[in-house]
Amino acid sequence: MGDSTKKRILVVEDETHLAEGLKLNLALKGYDVMISADGNSALQRWKEWEPDLIVLDIMLPGIDGLSVLRNIRLEDERIPILILSAKGDPDDRVKGFSYGVDDYLAKPFNLDEFLLRVERLLTRGAWSQAGGASKGNGVSSLPGIYEFGGNRIDFQTLKAYGPSGQISLTEQEARLLRLFIANRGKPLSRRKLLEIAWGYARGSTSRTVDNFIVRFRKYFEVDPKNPVYFKSLRSVGYVFDHDSD
Repeated sequence: MGDSTKKRILVVEDETHLAEGLKLNLALKGYDVMISADGNSALQRWKEWEPDLIVLDIMLPGIDGLSVLRNIRLEDERIPILILSAKGDPDDRVKGFSYGVDDYLAKPFNLDEFLLRVERLLTRGAWSQAGGASKGNGVSSLPGIYEFGGNRIDFQTLKAYGPSGQISLTEQEARLLRLFIANRGKPLSRRKLLEIAWGYARGSTSRTVDNFIVRFRKYFEVDPKNPVYFKSLRSVGYVFDHDSD
């Protein structure tokens, strides 16, 4: 699996020549590098290999890079992520930063600039780890305990409390709840929920999302048949919201 003393970099890029070129130049700088050509394999390698930095293309087959980013930020707020993209539109940059990306470089880019940005992100990432600091952007700013309308979710213990009493949450339930909380008041399509929370895992369908919503309503709604917090939006998907008190 490589030299454990070297910094690990996961390059997520479907353009083979570019990916191999980045791998070669990063290796020459002393880094241990792996390549993923699509979002699903990227998420798998991120969990199994535990890289120190991720270089992430936006335009990927299957799950797009921004969904990969949001998926990772549900669990890890500290790992530095550098987006490489042919999309130079300011809106795309704003989206990337709002979802918790650390740096953004538009294609085509200067190789020396890329290598310097990588070095800077790794240095800052090491400092953040040593200081125990949190980036505090996107999903990473979510608290360990979240309360709404008399309900309480403890993401540390995976215990929740609602009208039906105490609930033991699964990892996937907690993951999906974090996603809803991070996007409070914003409509989320079934497709986007699948991309971000599941990474289009095998066997996941729109019905998978619906089943989780049924569970959440049972857990947290006084009247599950007339939901106040987890609402359906016809032809769109779902939205989570509650009063700020």
